[in-house]
Amino acid sequence: MSKQGVYDQLVSEYGEQFSAPAAQYAIDNVKADWNANALAAAKSYQSTLNMSPAAIHDQLTSSYGGKFTQAEADYALAHLND
Repeated sequence: MSKQGVYDQLVSEYGEQFSAPAAQYAIDNVKADWNANALAAAKSYQSTLNMSPAAIHDQLTSSYGGKFTQAEADYALAHLND
């Protein structure tokens, strides 16, 4: 998951229902490699959905999709076939 995706899950009334300050504390202190998470998601999209690189980028950065940053999506595409 992306940083924003994790935050949204933590504060969601349908998710964990943490307060915004508690969720922000968690995000600020979690040890995560967001680029690696974006790359894993991109590889999943490529292998299971046969998405084009442009579609993968759009899905990664979509507010309805992965919610990764542009930089994280760019990293994922640059390393998609490594």
